Amino acid sequence: MIRLNLNIVFLGLSITSSWGNGHATIYRALMKALDARGHRVLFLEHDKPWYAENRDLPTPTYGRTALYSSVEALKDEYAREVREADLVVVGSYVPEGVAVGQWVLEEARGGVAFYDIDTPVTLARLPDGEHGYIDSELVRRYPLYLSFTGGPILERLQREYGSPCARPLYCCVDPELYYPAAAMNEATPETGVWDLGYMGTYSGDRLAKLNRLLLDPARRMPGQRFIVVGPRYPDDYPWPGNVERVEHLPPGEHCGFYNCQRFTLNITRRDMVEAGYSPSVRLFEAAACGTPIISDDWPGLGTFFEPGHEVLIAESSQQVIEYLNGVSETDRRRLGERARARVLSEHTAAHRARQIEQYAMMLLDRARPRAAG
Repeated sequence: MIRLNLNIVFLGLSITSSWGNGHATIYRALMKALDARGHRVLFLEHDKPWYAENRDLPTPTYGRTALYSSVEALKDEYAREVREADLVVVGSYVPEGVAVGQWVLEEARGGVAFYDIDTPVTLARLPDGEHGYIDSELVRRYPLYLSFTGGPILERLQREYGSPCARPLYCCVDPELYYPAAAMNEATPETGVWDLGYMGTYSGDRLAKLNRLLLDPARRMPGQRFIVVGPRYPDDYPWPGNVERVEHLPPGEHCGFYNCQRFTLNITRRDMVEAGYSPSVRLFEAAACGTPIISDDWPGLGTFFEPGHEVLIAESSQQVIEYLNGVSETDRRRLGERARARVLSEHTAAHRARQIEQYAMMLLDRARPRAAG
């Protein structure tokens, strides 16, 4: 049975700023859900200029959030919290994460886990010895490796890299923040402001698919409207005239953004495609809003959404054009409704919070015989 009032500490990339990263919205949803379930939760974030200048949630209202200026300051100011926690979770891309992880493993008396929101990227770098937030030794030392990516990569973490226990912890969505605006009787621009939209930080390995699945259809359908949201795109990129560009959209505006699209596009990074079983948080957010999704294909996608029934798969410009012109309004709405029902039944923050509870109790149960001895 799950013991209530667990004491949980997260050390993550950022919860205060969603600028240029997908970590913040995931941590916000988890923190909020765990707090709602009666747990004491602390999030520790390294105070970095990039995020300090772009904070869209400087003081979350759930749990407790604190900033630290350096690893030494972290050790001086938060050793007690780490030592007394039932569970400490160190996330991927934490600045000086190797030093942080080594310290946490020495200091913590409860369970310790690593949460990798970037597992395929992590494993691609480990063989080259690029040690930033984790190294091969820490993979073996962390008692629990929680992975954003599921499927075969979990066995690989255990077999090839020596993780004692690798388990999935997929991203999730907060249904109080992402929902069909019409169902909540909220005023929002009429659905169809954009025929197709995409949100994602610029990545060179996604650019070819963005061209094929959105920009080329836009050029071939000048009478329809498109939008691309995300930072770091080249300033001189040749956007078609019917493609609106937005550099950054705060999370508070994501729900309205999805509700203003007839369809939304999901594009997966190359590392994630090769690993499979790596759903983007944007995929769940759009589905929770009831917005029909057109996605590239990747191994494991069918374990999250049924192709053709809850999500549409496209690999060519022509397929996208056929969806935009050929799917009836009734079928379009039903597609979004089915995807939303799937997310609400399996992929909310409350589902992930219960998983974290189970993982925490598993680690604490394993530690008890050693403590008794």
